[in-house]
Amino acid sequence: MKKRLFVMLMIVTIMLSVFIGSASAQAYNAHFTTSITYVNVGSATTTTLDLLFYGSPSETAPIVYSLPALAPNAATSIFVGTITDVPAGFQGDAIMQSDQPMLVTLVQIVTDNTAIRNRALSNGFSAGAAQSLVATVLKGTFDSNTIVAIQNADSELNAVNVKFYDTSAVKQYEVNQDIEAGASFYIDVGQLADFPAGFNGSAVATALRGAGGDGAIVSSVMELNIAAKGLKAFEGVAKGDMLLYMPSALCNVFGGQNTSYAVQNASLTTSTDVTVTFSTGGVTYPVTKTIGPGAKASFVACDTMPNGTSGSAVVTSTAEDIIAIGKGFGAGLSTAFNGVSGGSEKNVMPYARYATDANYFGLNVAKGQRTSLAIQNVGADLPEGTLITIDYTKPDGSVAGTHTYTVPAGGLASGAKFNSNPSLAGLTEFGYWPDGSFGGAAIVTGPSGSELTTIARVSSLTSYPPAVFVAEDYNGQ
Repeated sequence: MKKRLFVMLMIVTIMLSVFIGSASAQAYNAHFTTSITYVNVGSATTTTLDLLFYGSPSETAPIVYSLPALAPNAATSIFVGTITDVPAGFQGDAIMQSDQPMLVTLVQIVTDNTAIRNRALSNGFSAGAAQSLVATVLKGTFDSNTIVAIQNADSELNAVNVKFYDTSAVKQYEVNQDIEAGASFYIDVGQLADFPAGFNGSAVATALRGAGGDGAIVSSVMELNIAAKGLKAFEGVAKGDMLLYMPSALCNVFGGQNTSYAVQNASLTTSTDVTVTFSTGGVTYPVTKTIGPGAKASFVACDTMPNGTSGSAVVTSTAEDIIAIGKGFGAGLSTAFNGVSGGSEKNVMPYARYATDANYFGLNVAKGQRTSLAIQNVGADLPEGTLITIDYTKPDGSVAGTHTYTVPAGGLASGAKFNSNPSLAGLTEFGYWPDGSFGGAAIVTGPSGSELTTIARVSSLTSYPPAVFVAEDYNGQ
């Protein structure tokens, strides 16, 4: 019997043609096709590896597509546009099932609209829960619109309720939808006439089985920035924590790049005080705000950090669990990543690329991407001389190159970070292979008992003049 090892997250997840409409918003005229990048993190080559595609909330008979066997540590991808059984115009989700544990990152590629400058990146899930929290939802605010996708990760139909709260913790909108097992439902707030214009808030999704027990759902989000022609994606979170880590904090650095955090109170009954402590160069900069039940607050790095600095942050709550989304903006960034409550000695990024100088500077997005990693220590301080390795692995599972980071004098304090990319492993090109194929992963390994978390930033230069730097983030798994 096949074992379902994880549910792939959805958002504009597995889709071939969507967001056709609004002539006033170029982002809504684009068509997207998904590339599914995946890595085998098991100990043996797969003997079962399938994708099951679900095209509507009522879908019960998915399209099944079998993938080639994959060796341990091997990383590759499948472009959904090449799967003939999945029709053009498909909008839905998928489940990957395998006899080995797999990790997945989804890449949403705009196929017909060069005004959209980057690709949205998001991760799959291994299980669902009765609740999924979305830290930030926008309609027309900051010239952005949000699409929330909810997938049923249960074995039976779930009745799903989604409530949207503004920053004052007032419920402004509610959606109810039945979703069959494995299938998904999309809520595009920009296309809902009765959804409040100018909305800035968050969402809470809950699921029940028909008999009244808890269901199991996952959620994913895409945010479209209409003016900047940018995309970003992130995952919903089943539960929060009192302590979260953010590996990237920027204030007007690298030509004008910045970050802000959306922090949501996971409680629907009690307010909490939240402190974000930004850190750069060994100096900390705390700021505290009160967040009402179910609501969110924004923390902009440049409101607290010095101008022209780069670092990381720690987020703490006094009374209730919280979740957080980090967003990068300015100088080409249109990025999002999740705050995390802890780490592990091993982090895996299924989607890693490093184009040559010739391919990165001035060719095109399809053949010119580079991945950089922000690796944060979220455990005990690591002493000077500690070794952390970053292996860059090929589609056959072999290691193309290794970057060995030696913790410098003074150690790597809890909350501090360092960076890596394939060039530090001696690679002038990675993820683009002579036979025309694509694929490669990054595996971060710290000492036994260490706790690390990683954000991967994938950047490129647009091919149309003038060339513009663009980037999007995703969390290591």
